[in-house]
Amino acid sequence: QVQLVESGGGLVQAGGSLRLSCAASGSFFNFNAMAWYRQVPGKQRELVASLSSDGTNYADSVKGRFTISEDNANNTVYLQMISLKPEDTSVYYCNVVLTTISRRKETYWGQGIQVTVSS
Repeated sequence: QVQLVESGGGLVQAGGSLRLSCAASGSFFNFNAMAWYRQVPGKQRELVASLSSDGTNYADSVKGRFTISEDNANNTVYLQMISLKPEDTSVYYCNVVLTTISRRKETYWGQGIQVTVSS
């Protein structure tokens, strides 16, 4: 069974930076695609950034400020966030599509991690 564990969230002042990590544990072959989403209460979960063989994609609201990357050796996905704004306050979720040991593609979600940006 694959598990995703997120870390790196917390409270930061506007203009500050954070780096979120999403570490995958368990047995699988490789990541096929990965993404970060965020959700505030009462709103739909929104895609923040994605990374696949087709390249990277970012929400307009975070372009130039957020960077998604992966460390294949450590099965970890990152979201580097700079110039943070109060409107970036949200619960952030990582999402991974991977190939399992049984050669199936499956989607997994992290547990969510709070990012709070104070003004």
